[in-house]
Amino acid sequence: MTYDATGPGALDYLPCRYGASKLLFRGPRRKLEKPYVAFIGGTETYGRFIEKPFPSLVENETGLVCANFGCVNAGIDVFAHDPFVPGAAADAKVTVMQVMGAHNMTNRFYSVHPRRNDRFVGPSELLKTIFRDVDFSEYNFNKHLLMGLHKKSPDRFEAVYKELQSAWVARMRLMMGQMRGKTILLWFADHAPSDFPMEHGGLGPDPLFVTRSMMEQVAPYVTKVVQVVPSRRAQHDGTNGMVFNPLEAYSAEELMGVQAHEEAAAAISQAIAELT
Repeated sequence: MTYDATGPGALDYLPCRYGASKLLFRGPRRKLEKPYVAFIGGTETYGRFIEKPFPSLVENETGLVCANFGCVNAGIDVFAHDPFVPGAAADAKVTVMQVMGAHNMTNRFYSVHPRRNDRFVGPSELLKTIFRDVDFSEYNFNKHLLMGLHKKSPDRFEAVYKELQSAWVARMRLMMGQMRGKTILLWFADHAPSDFPMEHGGLGPDPLFVTRSMMEQVAPYVTKVVQVVPSRRAQHDGTNGMVFNPLEAYSAEELMGVQAHEEAAAAISQAIAELT
């Protein structure tokens, strides 16, 4: 679900725009004078509820201008189709691409909103044929849709699952292949990549459906892979230091905390130093 609540206790993200993009990015706006580092990713890169997310910490550590192009609940599509971000990332000295879930992008089975990638727009004829017994008007969000399809028929769901994984690899290869500078593929999650993400029940953990094998297929298209699984202490820290109002508490508990961002920043800063 998308949370846009603001009010007493909410963090001011200083939203800003770049170029012809219709997206609102986290501010303050950076002057993209070379050399700079471009950060592309979802809610974690944006730093929801975090006063200083890892792109800001990396800027402090490296002294390089760091442009945060993270978007809440983003998938690959929002960046691939944006009129500004691909070019800005291609011109960056280093581009850090967070691994995002495979569910928030248009594919052979369903389409998503072009800017709010977590929103389900509609099924394809193929999906309606496979799931004739599903009323798709009941769904507004991709994850809710996928949970419903999996519950209805795990066997039929397998085709959707495989399609999303295949589309994710193809789109990531295409996007990373367009970068002219050094590139870092960032895994930032509370668990290491697995080849069987759905084994633990349900749809599995975020980034949804992305496996170790998929990461390995994309790795040749990037300069370096950085894997950050926050320490036990960071995960135990919970929401300490995060900024949110009471209505946002549940959402904040689901995200990476302050120490996790500090650990991610340290790993990324080290990788940038090795590349530059």
